Formats: sequence, structure tokens, C-alpha cells
Amino acid sequence: MSVPGRMPEPYGQSGGSNLADILERVLDKGIVIAGDIRINLLDIELLTIKLRLIVASVDKAKEMGIDWWEDDPALSTRARRDQLTRENAELRERLARLEQLEPGRTRASAPAREESQ
Repeated sequence: MSVPGRMPEPYGQSGGSNLADILERVLDKGIVIAGDIRINLLDIELLTIKLRLIVASVDKAKEMGIDWWEDDPALSTRARRDQLTRENAELRERLARLEQLEPGRTRASAPAREESQ
């Protein structure tokens, strides 16, 4: 007596991996896709583009030591606030140096002097 072979079920019919399961696994483990594009003309390299793509969850990326988005002012409000604080401190220092160059001129007296001239 022969046992009929089990045919695989059509895609989407099985209780196996669906897209959410696959995405969860990829984000949990991470995946790296790397490639280079080179354009040469008569053995002269004109252009090289190096592509690196990492797909991972934020937690996994931090675990791998990747956290560049935390320091990018375009992506992080904390980084933007830090950048503005640094710029403000630099401007205050520059203003203090300029005021030291002209000791008689202060912020309060500057407009009054200009009006009287």
C-alpha cells in the first residue's frame, strides 16, 4: 500500500509564515544588503557608488552600535535643540568679544547713541 505524497499548499493557504512573521524575523535579526556600482570608460573609473542597506528594528540597530539618527537635527528634536543651544552659546561669546572691543558701546546705549547722532 502506498501513501500518497503530500503536495505543498498554495501560497497564502498554509498556516506558515505570512508577511508579518517574515518582517518580524528580519527586524529581529537584521539584514544587510551591500553592493557597488562602478562606471568605467576605457578602463578609467568615472563614478563609484557604494550602497549599503541595513534593515533592522531600532533596538537591534542600537544593539549593533548604529544610532546616527539620534544626532541628526533633521530627525531628532533633541539633536536640533542641542544644535540651537550650541549656536546660541557661540553667538553670545562672539557678542561678548565684540562688546569688549568697544567698551563704551553696550546693547542698552547703542540705539540711544545712534538716535542722537
